Amino acid sequence: MTTLIICLFIATLLPFIAKIPVAIAMNKMGGYNNHPRDQQAKLTGFGARAFAAHQNAFESLLIFSPAVLLAIATQNTGVFIEQLAITHIVARVLYNIAYLMNIGVIRSLIWGVGIMSSFTIIYQCI
Repeated sequence: MTTLIICLFIATLLPFIAKIPVAIAMNKMGGYNNHPRDQQAKLTGFGARAFAAHQNAFESLLIFSPAVLLAIATQNTGVFIEQLAITHIVARVLYNIAYLMNIGVIRSLIWGVGIMSSFTIIYQCI
């Protein structure tokens, strides 16, 4: 169960880690603005990709978190569930890198691995 909690903690941190490239891109646009949503809407290229990856990290968390909590609540915390959780975390890190590097097809495949690992955790709890 400790592995699941650690993966949940890491998944919770990932959106904030993904914000770092966004902040760098915003800073290059004349400094970080106290109205970040306005400034983020004007990002292009790398900055726009970084912002999309940041947003997607939150979206992914909305599926992964309940999956892990369901596994813990139903005491389905075996090795396979832990491997799925680790797979999700690795996929999310690779997804962010692929997004920043603008590698669309690979990014989409990695996204699929990450989302399927979350849904498989849920399915294993049925």
